[in-house]
Amino acid sequence: MFRVGIVGCGNIYPMHAYPVNELECTEVVAICDIKEDRAKAKSQELGCKYYTDYKEMIDKENLDVIHICTPHYMHPPIAIYAAQKKVNVLTEKPMSIKLEDAKKMIDTAKDNDVTLGVIFQNRYNKGSQLIKRTLESGELGKIISGKLSVTWDRSDEYYTKSDWKGTWDKEGGGVIIDQAIHTMDLMRWLIDSEIEYIDANISNRAHEIIEVEDSAEGVIKYKNGIFTGFYAINYYGYDAPVEIEIYCENGIASMKADKATIKFNDGRTFIADADPNETFDYGNVKSYWGVSHIKQIKNYYNSLLNGTKPDITGEEAYKTQKMICAIYDGGKQKKRIMF
Repeated sequence: MFRVGIVGCGNIYPMHAYPVNELECTEVVAICDIKEDRAKAKSQELGCKYYTDYKEMIDKENLDVIHICTPHYMHPPIAIYAAQKKVNVLTEKPMSIKLEDAKKMIDTAKDNDVTLGVIFQNRYNKGSQLIKRTLESGELGKIISGKLSVTWDRSDEYYTKSDWKGTWDKEGGGVIIDQAIHTMDLMRWLIDSEIEYIDANISNRAHEIIEVEDSAEGVIKYKNGIFTGFYAINYYGYDAPVEIEIYCENGIASMKADKATIKFNDGRTFIADADPNETFDYGNVKSYWGVSHIKQIKNYYNSLLNGTKPDITGEEAYKTQKMICAIYDGGKQKKRIMF
């Protein structure tokens, strides 16, 4: 039985707490939040201890695993402290704000022989899995190019409710690092090639009270010759379905929200979508998060049980982190970033 602690009781907390509470191999023994009232309420719900200091929780509770559900800037210090205490780490995306911090997380986990996992749950969606399998099979032939778009709504009111979002030092960015990162990760994972360069623009066009970007667009050139374009804004009227399209020699693979459609040039069509009968109750959270969090969390714990690596290791997530940081570096400096 793995003794589990969770740090952070905000919006993403239920996506970790409820699955871990249901698994046969885990027990949530403690949770932590700097806001004591929030930590206390969640601890009563799960029947476990609560803390307001993550170091105290790690030092006292003899944990096997810690889940990090905090603001972005706190991911590295918590992960590094836990790893130094021989505690396995599963953190929400992004790994970090700064690339060097992500590298420290990986190195510390390796030095202390603990497993570092990073949440990118959308890779487990049925649509994502269909496109990945079909690309790997070679049936679609060579990838020629790709594009993605994320057009969501994050109002000034959304930012005023948070004491860390919309800031460079705590969130690390805006629409790219928070809203579009999952779709960006999916595209990089599907293309499956090292990046040659990124050329991007970022700007704040529609928000009055934030420091960070609310719009971004650019091109990612991969070393296998593929160009992919991206467009992301968070001042649209609603959270429109994210879209990915990959144009190949033998057809087109596209995804809209969770639904993937593969149309071959010979007329065949494959479709995969979320199964309405496949559900998990995370409590009162947004329905679009689906069941993929629990799939990745199960994969992580199975890796601990079997002594194998989880699907999404720190090293794997670092590739996406490097891409995200390059978008910001290039956007701020107004120059192409070579890899």
